[in-house]
Amino acid sequence: MLKRFLILFAFFFAIGLSVYWWLTIPATVAASTLPAHTPDVANGKTVFNAGGCASCHATPKQDDKLALGGGLPLTSPFGTFYAPNISPDPTAGIGRWSEADFVTALLKGTSPKGEHYFPAFPYTSYQRMTSADARDLFAYIKTLAPVTTKAPDHDVGFPFDLRRNLGVWKFLFLDGKPFVADSAKSPQWNRGAYLVNALGHCAECHSPRNEIGGIVEKQRFAGGPNPEGQGWVPNITQKGLKDWSEKDLAYFLKTGETPEGDTAGGSMAPVIRNTAQLSDEDRAAMAAYLKSLPAVEGPPKPAKKG
Repeated sequence: MLKRFLILFAFFFAIGLSVYWWLTIPATVAASTLPAHTPDVANGKTVFNAGGCASCHATPKQDDKLALGGGLPLTSPFGTFYAPNISPDPTAGIGRWSEADFVTALLKGTSPKGEHYFPAFPYTSYQRMTSADARDLFAYIKTLAPVTTKAPDHDVGFPFDLRRNLGVWKFLFLDGKPFVADSAKSPQWNRGAYLVNALGHCAECHSPRNEIGGIVEKQRFAGGPNPEGQGWVPNITQKGLKDWSEKDLAYFLKTGETPEGDTAGGSMAPVIRNTAQLSDEDRAAMAAYLKSLPAVEGPPKPAKKG
């Protein structure tokens, strides 16, 4: 009886291990699948600004926001992640990456070494990006100065440091679907939806997360605890922005000034530095999309102590 039990246990364990191994294989984009493309560096700069690349990857406390040496700490309940060097340096940065490596990182969350990236890198949003925009972004970054400093290693404890397990997380939260325009909406609305959901990855901060770090979809854009552990990120559905006009929103994305006369601060300040560099048309498109979001109730704020 015991022998039979052990055989059955070994059989099902082997099946389970095989399913786990298959499920957690890091996905990649083969160079042969990428269509012919002439990089547009000017568009790459727009993608760079819309994606807020400098906000995370520029080394903290430096004046040059295009020196992408990394090192910014991103705290979370799972540990502290450090934004990597993405300058063209061949040793500390991504100078040896191929175009397919870069597209794979953005759309699949997989490194050139074939390892899963931690989702502190917002590839759940970047997966909506077109491969053309990803390739243009790569071309633009290659025009920037290389930075030789290496960012610190992530400080993540067991079991969250086991990257293979991220394949299960990706199975739950990374669907691999590109952005699809809504034919019932205007070109402006679709451009705004693309900028907000794919490049701008606004939901990554402006949405609550569950116990394993995935966005709570039914409360997408409804605000919640700051992912870095301090403060509260505002609701940007019509629950929070009902008194803002599209013009107010577009002006805020350009200047950081609210209709009440306040100024964006904290982690939103570098976001405004990026959106301020977009065209008036792109900011207006983002505003049009955000104003179309239905009102969604966010999670309750914790009671103030004292």
